[in-house]
Amino acid sequence: MRIFNFSAGPAVLPEPVLRRASEEMLDWHGSGMSVMEMSHRGKEFISIAEKAEADFRQLLAIPSNYKVLFLQGGALAMNALIPMNLLGSKTSADYINTGEWSKKSISEARKYCSVNVAASAEDRHFTYVPPQSSWQLNEDAAYVHVCTNETIGGVEYNWVPDTGEVPLVADMSSHILSRQIDVSRYGVIYGGAQKNIGPAGLTFAIVRDDLLDRALPITPSVFHWKEQAANDSMLNTPPTYGIYIAGLVFEWLLQQGGLASIEQKNMQKAALLYDYFDATDFYISPVERADRSRMNVPFRLHDAALDEAFLKGAQQHGMLQLKGHRSVGGMRASIYNAMPLEGVQALVGFLKEFERSHG
Repeated sequence: MRIFNFSAGPAVLPEPVLRRASEEMLDWHGSGMSVMEMSHRGKEFISIAEKAEADFRQLLAIPSNYKVLFLQGGALAMNALIPMNLLGSKTSADYINTGEWSKKSISEARKYCSVNVAASAEDRHFTYVPPQSSWQLNEDAAYVHVCTNETIGGVEYNWVPDTGEVPLVADMSSHILSRQIDVSRYGVIYGGAQKNIGPAGLTFAIVRDDLLDRALPITPSVFHWKEQAANDSMLNTPPTYGIYIAGLVFEWLLQQGGLASIEQKNMQKAALLYDYFDATDFYISPVERADRSRMNVPFRLHDAALDEAFLKGAQQHGMLQLKGHRSVGGMRASIYNAMPLEGVQALVGFLKEFERSHG
């Protein structure tokens, strides 16, 4: 029996995907090879990569004037690649600080340019998204960067910023494919795959065509978006198995009815948890209601002395990885696309049982 894995990442994958990958492990479609053994330039893997990109485009309705890149290095590497690829002749960029991942992005960008922190949620311990009316944007910025879902703090943008002619760049690592989005509102969307897409090691970038050729001269070829786009993300050997698993996840999502369907399921799962937290004083949900994440749900017990007993009890009930990030403490339930409704129902049941026995 599989447990319910609430890890923030690497995270739970759809069971049908894991089963199919298992069945195809030794011999992919009669090729006699595992995907991990294939040449990335062979016809077998090229077909896998092309279908993965086509399905990704279909799911997000990505316009034709955007390139899809499958890269490596994770979102943290992308934090450096963003200024490398987008500064052009400009010397500054705007960043919105909504938590730990925004802070990492800001720190990396400062190695390459002047960073204007146009708004910050630090004044309230990163429990909300600053309204755009409070942003102090620089009209001459190369781009505006946001992290649209803070995995650690559980804060999510439920609206799209308007940055005018300045490209909007979004780290969507932890909620990509969980909801419908209008890709055309963004210049660049990027993230790590290990939340809602596939295994760790794969990074995606969706880049508008007019932004492909702004890279600084110091940008290494393997990190240069224009060069990678010209080579179909295969300037170097790509993370082939990660792309294969991502492709299976994309197929699974399409079989579920696409993002409109999965978004409704995610809203239902999140509501189950938040409704219970709002009805009790035993647990505390720290994020402003309008800015709560559907994917990452942080919470605290009213008495931190009960934390260890809570985690031990959850494990005994088949629920793992509920401990909050070390930077904020408490608990966190990550309920990505692959977390079934039954997992959230089981968690709410345990929350109630623990409150009854320790309240």
